[in-house]
Amino acid sequence: MTIFQHLSHIPPLLILFPLFTILYASDVASNKLVKKVCDQTSDHSFCINSLYSDSRTPGADDYTLAFVSVGLAYANATATRDYLNSLPSKPSSSYGGDDGHQGLIRCSRDYSKAVSALLTAYNDLNSESFFELANLAGDCVNAVNDCEAAVQGITPSPMGKRNGDLKGLCDVFAVVIKSFTVSSG
Repeated sequence: MTIFQHLSHIPPLLILFPLFTILYASDVASNKLVKKVCDQTSDHSFCINSLYSDSRTPGADDYTLAFVSVGLAYANATATRDYLNSLPSKPSSSYGGDDGHQGLIRCSRDYSKAVSALLTAYNDLNSESFFELANLAGDCVNAVNDCEAAVQGITPSPMGKRNGDLKGLCDVFAVVIKSFTVSSG
């Protein structure tokens, strides 16, 4: 009698149960890490939705989650910087006239600083140099705050959602880095 003939007498669910158990256990472990991180952020649901937008998150350890979080922040900052650079070069009433135009030019420089900080953070992670990661996450938040100050008073704010999203992603990155560097330290 072959192994397959022996297995034919076992209900299919009993054969698949160990596989489901292993997959479920790894998801529960990763969910605990993501939950632990997101519980420490200022917007839990934003954190969960952002991290799980990356397919690596369900099975991510803290190191992979650091790459996921910096990658999400970098993609957001780059897209916003590119958006700002694509705006008309002349002031427009839809962006608050000359004051708004100057504010958006300043935001473009601020987002370039955020992109640079996040690229450095990614390279530091890649080379396993963790000492400056918290400062780089702070540089990202500072760039967003500078942009917010530059467009303050323009209603509606042309940068409100974009600034809020990058600030949230930098917050997630900062929390991941904190837990990552504490456990690696």
